[in-house]
Amino acid sequence: MKSVDTRLLCAAIGSILATAAAAETAPLTEPSILDRVVVTASRQQASETAGSVHYLDESVLEQHSHADVNRILRQVPGLNLVEEEGFGIRPNIGIRGSGTDRNSKIAVLEDGVPIAPAPYSAPAAYYFPRMQRMSAIEVSKGPAAIQYGPQTVAGAVGMYSSPIPGSPGAGLGGKLDLIGGEHGSLRGHGLVGGWTELGGWNLGMSLETLQEGSDGFKRLDSGGDTGYRLEDYVAKLAMESGADAAREQSLELKFQHSDEDSDETYLGLTLDDFRADPYRRYRASQADDLDVEHDTMQATHRIQFSDNVDLTTIAYRTDTARTWYKLNDVRNAANTAFVSLSSVLADPSAFPVEYAALIGEPGTASAAGALRVRSNAREYSATGIQSVLGVSFDTGTMAHDLEFSVRYHEDDEDRFQHDDRYQMADGVMVLTSAGAPGSQDNRIGSAEAWAFFVRDTMQAGPWTLTPGVRYETISLTQKNWGAADPARSAVPVILENSVDVWMPGLGVTRAIGESLRLIAGVHRGFVNPAPGSTADAEQSWNYEAGLRFARGPSAIEAIGFLVDYDNIVGTCTASTGGDCTIGDQYDGGRARVHGLELVASHDLGKALGTRLSIPLSAVYTWTEGEFRTSFLSSFSEWGNVTRGDELPYVPEHQLTLNAGLEGQAWRMFLTVNYVDDARAEAGSGSIPPGERIDSRTLVDLSGEYDLNEKLHLFASVENLTDEVYNVALRPAGARPGAPRTVLAGIKLRF
Repeated sequence: MKSVDTRLLCAAIGSILATAAAAETAPLTEPSILDRVVVTASRQQASETAGSVHYLDESVLEQHSHADVNRILRQVPGLNLVEEEGFGIRPNIGIRGSGTDRNSKIAVLEDGVPIAPAPYSAPAAYYFPRMQRMSAIEVSKGPAAIQYGPQTVAGAVGMYSSPIPGSPGAGLGGKLDLIGGEHGSLRGHGLVGGWTELGGWNLGMSLETLQEGSDGFKRLDSGGDTGYRLEDYVAKLAMESGADAAREQSLELKFQHSDEDSDETYLGLTLDDFRADPYRRYRASQADDLDVEHDTMQATHRIQFSDNVDLTTIAYRTDTARTWYKLNDVRNAANTAFVSLSSVLADPSAFPVEYAALIGEPGTASAAGALRVRSNAREYSATGIQSVLGVSFDTGTMAHDLEFSVRYHEDDEDRFQHDDRYQMADGVMVLTSAGAPGSQDNRIGSAEAWAFFVRDTMQAGPWTLTPGVRYETISLTQKNWGAADPARSAVPVILENSVDVWMPGLGVTRAIGESLRLIAGVHRGFVNPAPGSTADAEQSWNYEAGLRFARGPSAIEAIGFLVDYDNIVGTCTASTGGDCTIGDQYDGGRARVHGLELVASHDLGKALGTRLSIPLSAVYTWTEGEFRTSFLSSFSEWGNVTRGDELPYVPEHQLTLNAGLEGQAWRMFLTVNYVDDARAEAGSGSIPPGERIDSRTLVDLSGEYDLNEKLHLFASVENLTDEVYNVALRPAGARPGAPRTVLAGIKLRF
């Protein structure tokens, strides 16, 4: 499939280049090149959208200069965030109780491109763009979410990469950030680029790199790093039509490559060990290591045929290769079967021999081959092309902005995994038998999809109606050669499934005066099944209603929501615990999630008429989610479910408070985030200690001082109070969040 994908991308890019060369030309300033592909491209657009949409621009991202996307997304209500390794490299994001495993229930995009390694066939994201490269983040919920797909039950997280700096005639521009601190943390981020006029065109180019790493804050009993190293590179080349052109158009080419090496593990701690030393790592994780490489190629073209008609086309290709060599399970005392890590850590007294093999105390030895380490080698690719035609017109007193989009997409996941067996001897893991490549998992899952989307934004006086519908037809295939055919020479076992789905949506807003806007919406939610799955698609009806108010230095948004599932689906993955067959999916039947999202902000400095800016804001989410059917499941987060049981990893209350103080040459920001306790497994009543994710309150403080217009000093303290907290009991045992971390450095803007 990869050669076919490459030809498709080359043909698409060639077509766009030919269109750009042939068309007559004029400078394209507004709207931006991505306006037709994304829901919003500014705070103003977000405030006017018929749906719950939040836009965090560069000024918000710069306040704390967080590298961890979890800390940034605390500024958005309605999100359920489960941390993993403490650095935000592999976030687990859910929206409105959708489930948080590897973002598999939401759409994740960068510059309008689905960025999960294989969005249809394997949406669980082992690659996530780094925040330092981003200039803005958009979170879409409600009827706005159907623009993206295929996951529309919950919503979408869209990111905007750093634009090419400056404008024609302004010379080179860019930035350089050098920040370091505790735990061997160091990151350097540089961007340089600019625009020039050439032959009636404005030509732009930029080069960007991010170099970051940490020694890690966990302590491996056997010694060694527990951190990561990451390199990221981006090159952009753009053309915009000049001032004398008859038609405005622009073309941007983007190439991105990243390489990550993490000393990371799925092995957590027993609750007793966590209480004694939360940052400890057992010796059985000493060989664990993750390597990820990711490449993106993207071509984006926009042409304005007239004042009322425009066309935007995106062609893209992503490739992701990752090998996570990590402890999978441990042989039981009778040497007859393997026991999952989660079972051992949940009750070590029931598995004393297995627990001893994980601890690996010096002077002791496990049975030969007691530790099974899996080489999770997988390659992903995704290729697609999307065009969006925009037409503006009037019918009587009503103004229309009609959008029609079509996207062809294909992706695949290639699993070629094996297991190695180790003995723990005197605290050191010794290889006793090596597995043959492909002997554990040897299959390819692939998907082909056509997606069509139509939306009309209709304005008449104070009313705005936004009806839309998305249609997707998806073909899914799994080819399994099995352990006996690593050369893939025989005919594989083929499983096929397909789905055709209509996803309508309607958003309504009503302006009352200049300050108040009422909003409401309804849409059909959908998540496609996996290749070869016997489970039904996940589907729901989603409703929301609320208001937005803005006057002077004050603003408030309050939205109530209801997600009514016809069928909720659970997927067995290693990251959820793995006490099931990896890849299996489970129908959970009916479920319901409802809640309230509230955002309020006020600039006290402006209100008081002082020379200081004193921005204050609060972000609150109340969520309740429950199953509406009873069933028995092998999915580790569900188990034996009784109607009325609460959904796992959905805290009832979340609150983020922000306060700032800004002078002419300095600024300080304080953020306090509270997350209520949550269940690690479906249930009702009081949460048993072994299933509770405790509540936590985290405080972040940052400050910046301008040495001059271009050079700035920066410092921050993340987790100021050094709160010790357990982020999850999955996939195996308790896992800590990052401790207090002091960072400092310089920022150069030119």
